Amino acid sequence: MRISPLPPLPSLIAFEAAMRHSSFTRAAAELHLTQSAISRQIAQLERFLGKKLFIREPRALRLTVSGQRYAEEVQRLLVGCAEVTEDIMKRKGHSELTVACSSGVAVLWLTPRLARFRALQPECHLRLIVNDSLAALSETDFDMGIYFLRDGPPSGLAARRLYDEEVFPVCSPAYLAGRTLEPRDLLQETLLMQEDGQRQWMSWQNWMAQNDLGDARIEHQILSNQYPILLQLAMEGHGIVLAWRHMIDACMREGLLVRACEASASLGGGYYAVWPRDRIEHAAARGFRNWLVEESAGAVAD
Repeated sequence: MRISPLPPLPSLIAFEAAMRHSSFTRAAAELHLTQSAISRQIAQLERFLGKKLFIREPRALRLTVSGQRYAEEVQRLLVGCAEVTEDIMKRKGHSELTVACSSGVAVLWLTPRLARFRALQPECHLRLIVNDSLAALSETDFDMGIYFLRDGPPSGLAARRLYDEEVFPVCSPAYLAGRTLEPRDLLQETLLMQEDGQRQWMSWQNWMAQNDLGDARIEHQILSNQYPILLQLAMEGHGIVLAWRHMIDACMREGLLVRACEASASLGGGYYAVWPRDRIEHAAARGFRNWLVEESAGAVAD
C-alpha cells in the first residue's frame, strides 16, 4: 500500500531546524544552505499542507497552533529515523571494514603490508573482496577500494591517487641469466600476456607502441585471464611479463623477479584509493584510507 500523502523530506528537515532555532538564518547555517533556500522549503511545506506553520516576526519565528502540532510529530519521526539509522550502522559495525581490490593488488601489494595496518588498527574486523572489475561492484559492496584507474573514478565514487603508472618487463633472474634486453629484443622472447583483463590496464601492444615498436608482431606468448598466474609463470622462468612499479616491488626485493629491460611506459593512469562519495564515513574506513596514503607516500619516497 502506498504511503500517502507524504511531504518532501527536505522541507521537513528545514522545518525541524527552523523550529528548533526559531530562525531561518540559524537553520540555514546548520544545514549549510542559504536563508532564502530555507524560506522556500518552508513555503513549499506550507503550500503542501494548506496551513501556516510559522508566524514571522521581525526578530523571531513563532509556531502557529498547526505548526506546534506538526513540529512535535515531525521531530519525533526524524529523531526516530536518526536513531534507527545509527543502530543499523552500528550493527554493521564502525570497526568492520570491507576492502575491495583486484587480484593483483590483493596478492602483490595489500597482503605483504596488511600486518602493518592490523598492528595500527587491531580492533578493525577486515573483510576482503577480490574483484578485478571495479565497475562490477555496487557502492554498497565495499567501504574502501584499491584500483587501477585510467580516467578517474566511476560516478558515485571519490578517489585519492596513490601511485602513478610505470610499467616495465620483468622475468626470473635465471630466465635471461643476467642479460638486459632492448625493447626490440623482447620480440624474440616468450611474452606472458593477460587476456580478458581490465581494458584500461596496459597491454604488451600498448607497451611496444610506447617504445616505438607499434608495428611489432609478437610471435611467442602464453595467455592467462589471471595476472597473478602470469607472475607465477614468470617467476618459474616461462617468459617475460609486464609489471607495475610499486605493485611488483616486494617480488623484486626478494629476488624473485628482475627487470628484463630498462625501458618503461605509461599511459597516464595510476592506482587509487576509492570509496562511496555520499556515504557517511566511519572511523575504520577513514583510518584505512589514511594508512593507504601513508604507505604509498613511503613507497614513493623509497
